[in-house]
Amino acid sequence: MSAPQTHAPSPMLFFETMNAYQRTAALKGAIQLDVFTAIGEGNHTAPAIAARCRTSERGMRILCDYLVIIGFLAKEGHDYRLTPDSAAFLDRRSPAYIGTAERFLASSTLVDAYKDIAAIVRKGGEIMSAHGTMDPDHPIWVEFARSMAPMMAMPAEAIAKLVGAPEGATWKVLDIAAGHGLFGIAIARQNPNATIVAVDWSRVLEVAQEHAASAGVSQRFQPLPGSAFDVEFGDGYDVALLTNFLHHFDPATCETLLRKVSAALKPGGRAVTFEFVPNEDRVSPPIAAAFSMMMLGTTEAGDAYTFSELDRMFRNAGFAHSELHPLPPSPGQVLISQK
Repeated sequence: MSAPQTHAPSPMLFFETMNAYQRTAALKGAIQLDVFTAIGEGNHTAPAIAARCRTSERGMRILCDYLVIIGFLAKEGHDYRLTPDSAAFLDRRSPAYIGTAERFLASSTLVDAYKDIAAIVRKGGEIMSAHGTMDPDHPIWVEFARSMAPMMAMPAEAIAKLVGAPEGATWKVLDIAAGHGLFGIAIARQNPNATIVAVDWSRVLEVAQEHAASAGVSQRFQPLPGSAFDVEFGDGYDVALLTNFLHHFDPATCETLLRKVSAALKPGGRAVTFEFVPNEDRVSPPIAAAFSMMMLGTTEAGDAYTFSELDRMFRNAGFAHSELHPLPPSPGQVLISQK
């Protein structure tokens, strides 16, 4: 049975969706041309923006009009202005700038993975290589560590506050698939007695160590190179961070890792998971629910898991209970699981 419809049938959704690739391309191009920074600097007309960005006037006018249409700019007469979101996140001068994320999110590795969705659906997973982006030491994770760090700065600080590391406590923190390292670094900055053991591929950890040095916590940031499934974690950890990682694997694989994490934690220790968590209907909220498509195209068996599914994995791995915490304005949520 088709869903109820309150308006006359229209081909507009079909047309808009078939052309939606232009949204990604336009935003990527605008970031690369520094359009948002140019407007933030006071260049408000197409000729002025084109001169600042060294483009044709025609091209810039059409690009800026399109950015207005899709909501990234506002227009009054012939003048273009930044929206509040664009001013905060896409003007390079803003401390919350996240434009670097386009290098990962719109990379050929990810975009090309979706060139044949029919084949992906037939197989039930990625068709790029043996294990997709989960191939050992895949170079995409070095780019992830470099370009996604600004986008993760706010969630990292929020999670550090949520976990509530007491300033005087001597904490040992395990950061699994640390990537850019910002989640562990945020805890180390909050608690000067916290030591971070960061697990990831060697080349990725080089980026994380750069970030730790910039944050002034390099002496308490210990790299542990290798696969999280293979390296020995040790034990006695107060907290284990699992940020943006479990979604890459099927539940059985997640539970295997979580048993290893549980063994590494002290009695009463906590696993802190940051994930896109859809509602039980699996179609809401839109960003979290749609993340399953990202996993379908880039992993063998990954998914966006509901709270009940995540809670079951942690319980099966020996954790007593889990609590879910929203983390606005991020679309991700935090699961804190008690050993």
